[in-house]
Amino acid sequence: MTDRLMLLDTAGLYFRAFYGVPDTVTAPDGRPVNAVRGLLDMLAKLVPLFEPTHLVACWDDDWRPQWRVDLVPSYKAHRVAEAVAGGADVEEVPDPLQVQIPVIREALDTLAIPIVGLPEYEADDILASLASQADIDVDVVTGDRDLFQLVDDAAGIRVIYTGRGMSKLEVLTDEAVVAKYGILPAQYADFAVLRGDPSDGLPGVSGVGEKTAATLLAAHGDLAGIRAAAEAGEGMSAGVRAKIGAAGAYLDVAPRVVEVVRDLDLGELDSRITTPDAGAVAALAEAWSLGSAATRAADALAARS
Repeated sequence: MTDRLMLLDTAGLYFRAFYGVPDTVTAPDGRPVNAVRGLLDMLAKLVPLFEPTHLVACWDDDWRPQWRVDLVPSYKAHRVAEAVAGGADVEEVPDPLQVQIPVIREALDTLAIPIVGLPEYEADDILASLASQADIDVDVVTGDRDLFQLVDDAAGIRVIYTGRGMSKLEVLTDEAVVAKYGILPAQYADFAVLRGDPSDGLPGVSGVGEKTAATLLAAHGDLAGIRAAAEAGEGMSAGVRAKIGAAGAYLDVAPRVVEVVRDLDLGELDSRITTPDAGAVAALAEAWSLGSAATRAADALAARS
């Protein structure tokens, strides 16, 4: 059995599960458990399909770190439900999903899947650090395109992209990213900075979309090369030079916001898949009316232990 680490962008997956499974799926106390059920179904599909030997649920201990907000104040600002002075802002999460998050953690614990987060860092940074420091092949399961920057054939890192749904999973390799965007994965962070991302509150360079961003990166290599060419008045139209110049203050700071952190010290972690305790799984399923979803996920894990 070849060793392979699967890293879950947990919040992204349970948000997708929440919106993909009817909210009529409830526990005996009436609490909705559609996100829990959906996440278990995802595990039951992902594990047999990609055959990991190691598995980690990466967690947002801070979904909007202050150090990123200090650099770009608009970062995820539209998703803040409550600003917290001196602490992590509260993300706008539907109440029927919020009440399920403790059950999701309970389910992951029952399945012996380690949950890893770190104060002041997003799950993206946890994913990036674990992937970059792994000594085995890695699959990053996410619906977040920003994590395409992690794809690296030489390092054995792929992204399993869920953005089109679980029935249309995409496996992102170097070749796939080039085919999709005309850039290398190593250029993706600069590409995202230039293009911007309304879902994260990143404005991008006004008037520069995906096509122009890809063309600039193909010609100049990276953001530093693009800015140097713009300043020298070479290799691009006067209009594009003006746009790059006008965005100078944003371009000074945005790369640090978009680039994931790869060097976090997350300590010793035993992520090898083990066979879940059958009694605990049965108790979980009964307590929360999870039907056979918990059993299927447990069986999938047992087959890889």
